[in-house]
Amino acid sequence: MQQLPEPLKVLVGQLSKLPGLGPKSAQRLAMTLLKWPEKQTRDLGQNIHDLRDKLHLCDRCGALSDTDPCAICINEHRATDTLCLVPEWDAMLALEDGGFYKGQYFIIGGLIAPLENVTPEQLELDKLKQRLLEGTITEIIFALGTTIEAENTVSYIKELVKREFPHINVSRLAQGIPLGSDVKFVDKATLRQSLNYRQKL
Repeated sequence: MQQLPEPLKVLVGQLSKLPGLGPKSAQRLAMTLLKWPEKQTRDLGQNIHDLRDKLHLCDRCGALSDTDPCAICINEHRATDTLCLVPEWDAMLALEDGGFYKGQYFIIGGLIAPLENVTPEQLELDKLKQRLLEGTITEIIFALGTTIEAENTVSYIKELVKREFPHINVSRLAQGIPLGSDVKFVDKATLRQSLNYRQKL
């Protein structure tokens, strides 16, 4: 079997480290790049370099941005009294794609997970407290998911807020039956959450 030339072999090895790309997919992608015009491949390389060179974390919310503060934090049309807590930047992107939330964000940098040695001290909770000390936030919205790690993180931060910022209301995204679903097809855990977070009519 013919061996790959060393430069191609190195590129395939690097590409295969990306999520969802195995060796075969990485090799196909590398071969596609070889067929691109030289300028296009050089532009791609420059764009990848710029990711590390020009992007940084927003000092207020922790989002990746090419400005500091980021565009969301300086947007005068967004509400300044609600703060949505998300674990990572991709969760913030998902909410922004919906276009229905018009408040502020704060990325806490993960979830408390003792089995993975992720402790509260490793999250951005000191920065969160600094943000709350500014005095403009009246409500925190948890958008951390429904895993055990998310529940533990919500409980920890909720107690912190109650203890140090008792005037701030705490809420979370509603959990329950997805829109358009039939009750008979919903799992027991989701049904339980739906009952626990039922709404008055």
